[in-house]
Amino acid sequence: MRARHVALSALMAGAAMTLTAAATAQQPKAAPAPTDAQLIASAVSAAPAKVAAAATIVTMGADGTMRTVRKGTNSFTCMPDNPATPGPDPMCMDTNSMDWVHALITHQPPAPGKDGFMYMLAGGTDASNTDPYAASPAATNHWIKTGPHIMILGADAAFYDSYPKSPDPDTSAPYVMWAGTPYQHLMAPVK
Repeated sequence: MRARHVALSALMAGAAMTLTAAATAQQPKAAPAPTDAQLIASAVSAAPAKVAAAATIVTMGADGTMRTVRKGTNSFTCMPDNPATPGPDPMCMDTNSMDWVHALITHQPPAPGKDGFMYMLAGGTDASNTDPYAASPAATNHWIKTGPHIMILGADAAFYDSYPKSPDPDTSAPYVMWAGTPYQHLMAPVK
């Protein structure tokens, strides 16, 4: 995965007496952690305002643990953009989709018979259309830019047979991402 910023460093280039020579190297500075208000603003951008206003907001730590930033009152959970991934990817999902995402993250098969619905209205991300775990483009992983979309997850395999499953899809029309894997799902663009 790529970092959000490039660390700057200065090399010692000569005598300490001149202005062009660096006496010490600059240390890379870590980006400050986003505030809860920033996390919420990012997360709610994924869904329609009425859904997002009542959704629970969670964020995932570097160790994979989830932290609730704001408790909601509906059945949707929104997550902010992950700055380590290419492109904007805040998402807002129903309970079944949360279970599906958990299965994906833990490399487990999703539970059968639990259809889920997810919003990614703030834009999509750049991702492999064939490999759920690809972190960067490669000649074999069919890297695409998704754009704003909704997703239907966990449906019966026959549901997905009604939609294109090309490794290089037309992302302006509905298509199946990660076809043939346990994580295949319908991508439906909204713009």
